[in-house]
Parts: sequence; structure tokens; C-alpha cells
Amino acid sequence: MEYPTILHRNLVSLSPRHIPNPVIVLLTPGVYNSAYFEHTTLARLMGVELVEGRDLVVDSHRVFMKTTTGLQQVDVIYRRVDDEFLDPLAFNPSSVLGVSGIMNAYRKGNVAIVNAVGNGVADDKAVYSYVPDMIRYYLNEEPLLKNVPTYRLNDPEQQEYVFANITKMVVKKTNESGGYGMLMGNSASEEEITNYKGAILKDPRQFIAQPIISLSSAPCYMQGKMQPRRVDLRPYALCGPDGIEIVPGGLTRVALREGSLVVNSSQGGGSKDTWVLAV
Repeated sequence: MEYPTILHRNLVSLSPRHIPNPVIVLLTPGVYNSAYFEHTTLARLMGVELVEGRDLVVDSHRVFMKTTTGLQQVDVIYRRVDDEFLDPLAFNPSSVLGVSGIMNAYRKGNVAIVNAVGNGVADDKAVYSYVPDMIRYYLNEEPLLKNVPTYRLNDPEQQEYVFANITKMVVKKTNESGGYGMLMGNSASEEEITNYKGAILKDPRQFIAQPIISLSSAPCYMQGKMQPRRVDLRPYALCGPDGIEIVPGGLTRVALREGSLVVNSSQGGGSKDTWVLAV
């Protein structure tokens, strides 16, 4: 249970008001979001309010939460609403998930927003291919862990190589998540491959490819018996006033379908408890 404690401590440290108990809220899109269970759990474990856009209001460039006793100023927002929907005045004018004027309050320094607007650029899958060079450039160090080879399909030579070996590749859209917009070359039909190649040729910057990695397997209790299923581990690193902290454990994602390498929950995957026996 260290993760919520460390996260809460980091959020407190970001408060623009230097007060003993800053007001922190977790902003969720609502009950129809696929990660809503995570939002509710985190809010409960951190002891902060779980709010939707309609629970907040901006006045005089400050953000307030509506309560039964009146408005309460908010210091830190841990947001789980996408950039596009965060503020209808700054982004998508039809959004009903965000808060009108919240970006002005943020620019004025009256509220801290975590995750920062625009940090989704780091989730662009093409960025992953540059990480070793980033480490060398910014830290003057060699990477300790090797990257999975990642091919940028706007490079003609890399694209030619991927097309020639596409049955051994997983091809992904750079701006998608949750396993959407992905081609598993070893299980795709010729028609699917042809159509996917056509999409790549139209806009190659939007795609990367990686060799299909044989994920580790773990025993799972399925249909009344133990069966192997593919898993991967997502560790958690939190950056705060005490530096970067790696939380013991992590999220083990599991491909519940037999033979599948796709562990995303939105594609039929699940999760398993992760035990750390010694550190």
C-alpha cells in the first residue's frame, strides 16, 4: 500500500498554498470510464475527494469544489481526464467532462494539475525509440536496460524492413493506447496485413513496429484448472521532493485468452497480484 502514500505526499508538495493540509482532489471522467475503479480506489486510499468536472467551479482564477457547506478552494488536482476534455474554453468546446476556466487558474499558478497538460507526448510510441539517445544526451550515461527494437515507419529503410518481416512484427499506432489500432503480424490474415500496409503508406509517422516478444508465462486458474497465460510487469516510479522512488511490486497484466500476447484490459486482459518477497 506504499503507492497511495507516496503519491499523496508528492501531491501535497505541489500545493501553491503553503498550508498544513492543502485540498487535493482526483478528477475523474466518471463512472463510464474503464479505469473508474482505479480512480475510486486511489482517492479512497489517499483520503482525498473524488470529483467530476461538474463538482468544480472556477472563480477569480481559482478552482473551488462544491460542498454541502459552500465552496472550498482546491490546491492540487490529480487529473484523469484527457487534455482535450479538461477545459472547454481552452480545448474541446463541447466537453462536459472538464471545468471551464481551469487552464487560466493553472496559468496563474493558483492550482497545481497533475498530470501536467501536454505530458501525453511522452506516451507517443515513437518517442520510445529515442529513449537511449535521450539518456546519453541528458545524463551522459549508457542505458542499463536495452530497449525493444523499435522501427519508425516514416523512415524508408526501416519501413522496407518491417514490410519484409511483418509476420514477425507487432505494428502499433503511435497515438493509440489500450491495445487499439494494433496489428499482430503472426496472427493477421493477408487481407488485414494488406489493409494495414495501405494505412501505413498514407501516414507513416503514425506507426511504429517492434518484433513480437515472447512474454513470460505464469500459472492461472482458468475453467477449473491451472493453465499458463502470458504476463508482463508494469513497475511504478514516482517523482517527488525526495527524488524518484520505485514502489515495491507493480501491476502484473495477464493475457486471459489462451495463446494471446495481448495483456491490455480493454482487449480481454486481466491482472494478477504481484508479490515482492525481498528487496
